[in-house]
Amino acid sequence: MTTDPVGRFLAALDPDHREAVGAKPRKEQERLAAAWERELASDVELDTLDELSPPAAEAEAARRVLDREPG
Repeated sequence: MTTDPVGRFLAALDPDHREAVGAKPRKEQERLAAAWERELASDVELDTLDELSPPAAEAEAARRVLDREPG
């Protein structure tokens, strides 16, 4: 498993979103990955999900970050 935040964020995305985010400039990928890490750290609901299924919690946080993106 990669420790790179962008790599971890991309791995948490579904294939379609992974491809779309992967095509964005590196700075944008880093911004989204940072938002994803903040979402994981701050949401207590995700903490509970993380205890049951870490990949599910990461995927849910990734979905939330992308849902907040304009466009």
